Amino acid sequence: MRRLLGLICLALVVASGPAHAAERINVVASFSILADMVRNIGGNRVDVTALVGPDGDAHVYAPTPADAKTVASARLLVVNGFGFEGWMPRLLQASGSKAAIAVATTGITPRQRGGHEDPHAWQSVVNAKVYVENIRDALVAASPNDAATFKANAEAYLAKLDALDREVREAVAKIPQGRRKVISTHGAFGYFADTYGIAFIAPLGVSTDSEPSARDIAAIISQIRAEKIPAVFLENISDPRLIERIAAETGTRVGGTLYSDSLTGEKGQVPTYIDMVRHNIKALTSALAD
Repeated sequence: MRRLLGLICLALVVASGPAHAAERINVVASFSILADMVRNIGGNRVDVTALVGPDGDAHVYAPTPADAKTVASARLLVVNGFGFEGWMPRLLQASGSKAAIAVATTGITPRQRGGHEDPHAWQSVVNAKVYVENIRDALVAASPNDAATFKANAEAYLAKLDALDREVREAVAKIPQGRRKVISTHGAFGYFADTYGIAFIAPLGVSTDSEPSARDIAAIISQIRAEKIPAVFLENISDPRLIERIAAETGTRVGGTLYSDSLTGEKGQVPTYIDMVRHNIKALTSALAD
């Protein structure tokens, strides 16, 4: 009998140990780029859900009742800040969530554009490193027992971002100074421009839900001709017809697609943040280096 009780106790320990170890932190990220960063830092200690998924546009996103349930069940909510998720206060109120909230842009000085804060800080890899540090600290606070794992994962990811930053700078250095200017479909690349020295002229404002007037388009066409801008680019979340029209009227090259506010699915061109930056710089250098 004593031996039988001992075996039962051992079985209970074995059964309960893995179940406890497998318990993960439920993290909700506002959009796909943040979700990718959380996965890199959290590793197998987190379950991550992105409210605005692959190829989604957070500017015009409308939360659903299912999103309220998702947020309500989260232990940690990771948001960009700088007004990017204008719908988030309503969603939080609807969900009744008690989750801790991490603002990924904490510590970054926002660019001002059109009287508003430009939210697209992740487009500078330098800023992306700040995002990583903020997410790391939030995960450590949410699960102190996993602190060593989060810190080690963050260090490894930061090293990759350091290498990525050098890669971008080296690529831009190969572009002739007079050719470092492009037209893109909305103002998502201001931080990239500030950090790496390529000028982006945007026919749309910060919000992708606005439409340019005929006067706006005429002004852009005049600017392309006057400044001899080498290339125009589409963005994955924008209507391509505007850029195609501008290119047709000016003879400017369409340099391809830039990814701004969203990643693709796993089988797409840019399933991760690092893939996104590499894709964009390759597209830019290919169009501008001639």
